Amino acid sequence: MKTFLKTAALTAVLCISAVGVLAQDKAPAGARGEILGQIDGLAKKYVGLAEAMPQDKYGWRPGEGVRSVSEVFMHVAGANFGLPNFIGVKPPAGLPEGMDKIADKKEVVKQLTASFEFLRNAIVNMPDADLEKTSKMFGADRTYREIGFFMAGHLHEHLGQLIAYARMNGVVPPWSN
Repeated sequence: MKTFLKTAALTAVLCISAVGVLAQDKAPAGARGEILGQIDGLAKKYVGLAEAMPQDKYGWRPGEGVRSVSEVFMHVAGANFGLPNFIGVKPPAGLPEGMDKIADKKEVVKQLTASFEFLRNAIVNMPDADLEKTSKMFGADRTYREIGFFMAGHLHEHLGQLIAYARMNGVVPPWSN
């Protein structure tokens, strides 16, 4: 009975702690919350797929002149670090040179994870009042809100590419089991 009571008490403490953490990390309402919802879901899929893909497939490409598996992952990481510049958030200092050439699985997963954290923080720290501010992006004036949705769209595009790469190499995306 003592063991049961200790276990029940510990479970209660952990549940209360988890609720507190979740409440602190609640996504904002509106467009920023919608963008963050996309980014958070995509981050889990990207990192899960990067971890599921065997190292020996990181150099695989479907044809000459097409990005390899690692090049697509690193393109995404580079975009996650670079695109927030359009909403006034400079890329972090100390990024590795030649990121697109990184092909070691552990380093790819590390950079990909860090890039999603950076992207998420850029959106979290953007005040709602800035959503209608504009910035030049690829030659056109865009609102910060549009830029946020562009970033999510870019991620969806390359996730589809990586799903195809994975399937062609016999790797089942972990979330589709």
